[in-house]
Amino acid sequence: MSIEKGNALEIDDIQAAALEPRPTPYAGAYLALRIDDRRQGRELLRRLTPALDSVAAFDPERQVSLAVALSFQGLKALGVPEESLATFPEEFREGMAARAEYIGDIGESAPENWEGPLGSKDVHLVLGGLAPDAARLETVLLLVRDALRDLPGVVAIWQQDVHVGPDEKEPFGFRDSIGQPAIEGTGIPGTNPYEEPLRAGEFITGYKDETHGITPVPQPEVLGRNGTYVAFRKLHTRVADFRQYLRDRAKDPADEELLAAKFVGRWPSGAPLALTPDKDDPELGADPARNNAFMYGDDPEGLKCPVGSHARRMNPRDAVVTGEVRLHRMIRRGTTYGPPLPKGVLEDDGADRGIMFAFVGAHLDRQFEFVQRQWVNDGKFIGSPAERDPLIGVNDDGGFTVPRQPIRRRFKGLPPFVVNRGGEYCFMPGLSALRWIADLDT
Repeated sequence: MSIEKGNALEIDDIQAAALEPRPTPYAGAYLALRIDDRRQGRELLRRLTPALDSVAAFDPERQVSLAVALSFQGLKALGVPEESLATFPEEFREGMAARAEYIGDIGESAPENWEGPLGSKDVHLVLGGLAPDAARLETVLLLVRDALRDLPGVVAIWQQDVHVGPDEKEPFGFRDSIGQPAIEGTGIPGTNPYEEPLRAGEFITGYKDETHGITPVPQPEVLGRNGTYVAFRKLHTRVADFRQYLRDRAKDPADEELLAAKFVGRWPSGAPLALTPDKDDPELGADPARNNAFMYGDDPEGLKCPVGSHARRMNPRDAVVTGEVRLHRMIRRGTTYGPPLPKGVLEDDGADRGIMFAFVGAHLDRQFEFVQRQWVNDGKFIGSPAERDPLIGVNDDGGFTVPRQPIRRRFKGLPPFVVNRGGEYCFMPGLSALRWIADLDT
């Protein structure tokens, strides 16, 4: 059990990457490491920790940043005692691959089809580096390589380069990463002025959450407090299939653009259908003060933004749905990988492109896993049990309904437009916790 220490968030101990928004544009890299020698793994943490910013020390002008997260297998490899490991939640101990069927990673997205070593017991430590461009990202990677020097017992086994351009568009061509929650005690503003800040315990272990309880803290307190859970997913996108599906069913180019927006819940510029349901408004889409300032309460039937659209499923806001929306809010970070498919191209060029998605939150089960199970891969909560998220759901001859008067439009035969190529559950410890692990003598 955690001891409540009041509501003051210890932002000088929380890794900045857990809560601070990312800059735009940026280049980044995810690196996965395997720890064969626990003492060398601890030495790596000892070398890296001074380079990590806390939320309190974060300076957006510094331009480069680094984050460290550990899988359950990584904590074991570092020699964290068994009595401590047992205090982590079951879903984290099992890992994403073991939970695949439960969260809807089936068929092409099943672990047997994942890209190695993702989903294996070899992914122990995940590093995330960010910089304004590839040249300055190299300074972050040099820091990592320098930290790894003379540590043959720690092996880099996977790297995924990522980027976000000035227009912040993901592979399907839509502005992404617009909606972020405000969190009490951080001073970091949210993007929706109509959403009350969420309690810190929704995102950081050891604080009050939206249930008025204290988020469980893995023990000892120094290890578990001020941490958060991260779910990484490499999501391959089938952009050509998405475009061709819409082209085959649209009456004309304008209808094709409208249908794409109905699937997503926003126009390509980022302008929300809730505020501009009939046509794109690039000025609105580019305005961070307005492009997320809306709710769905005035659109219960989804005539402006379909209740089954991707954006509305991921955050139903004030819409009437099964479940309490504030208990399932999360920080969502999407970063693009691979080359873009040129505009207008309808045939796949064979390139691997997609999104490296990262969930950040203190409750893997009732945040990430709940949303995957209930909101992405089921439709009961909106009264359409046979439908799934039309963009990222595990669709196989799926359906999607666009409410319209006098007659709704129904689409059938949806293929999977997004396939999970692998992922892992990690714990992003506080800075004190990283120092505690580094000083272990087990």
